[in-house]
Amino acid sequence: MRTSLRGNHAALARWDGRAGTYAPGAATFCTVPAVPDPADWAGLARLLGPGGLADMFSCPAAPPADWEPVFTLEGRQMVRPDGDIGRASAGGFDGSAGRPPVPDGPEGPRVVELGAADVPEMLGLVALTAPGPFGPRTHRLGTYLGVRDGGRLVAMAGERLRPPGWTEISAVCTAPGARGRGYAGLLVDTLAARITARGERPFLHVAEANAAAIALYERLGFALRARVVFRGFRVP
Repeated sequence: MRTSLRGNHAALARWDGRAGTYAPGAATFCTVPAVPDPADWAGLARLLGPGGLADMFSCPAAPPADWEPVFTLEGRQMVRPDGDIGRASAGGFDGSAGRPPVPDGPEGPRVVELGAADVPEMLGLVALTAPGPFGPRTHRLGTYLGVRDGGRLVAMAGERLRPPGWTEISAVCTAPGARGRGYAGLLVDTLAARITARGERPFLHVAEANAAAIALYERLGFALRARVVFRGFRVP
């Protein structure tokens, strides 16, 4: 995350000394050095303000004792090997083994790029599905794609962290009434192909308890790279 803030996401970064975080509404993630000192935590506290959420992602460093724990979530980081694009078309999406990819054209739901004008719908879909942190400026982190059915946004996925040579796929979600049609797999596969085409590697994070999502990503060719623990704290 630190390299994302220093590189591809520098325009959305805020820094106080060696502590950093994203601009409000873009992402809640925070970063401190691997071995932080009191000045680093003080800098992060100034950035977030009293009561602010320090979303430490997978940072193992312990904050000051008076920072209130908010959540701890076990998860995994998954990557797709080079040259594994398109694997999903052989096994189906969203648990639909054997089903061909969703049609993309005037006679079926279309994959579209999402932007600022789509933010209200994106936020509505996030509120309905809870895929993880997503705010009114999150779409600025990278490309976001969606599927519309009858003009209504029913699925989306996009790019989040972008360390050198890598791009994270995130915010993968489908409206309850549109699940089982293959939209999530189609969007993840399309994003992965785009990421690979520009010479980067796709990766993603998923909660360890989300067995359905893990199974989907495995069918799409993603494999475990590392176990992670996501942690959040409230600044006093």
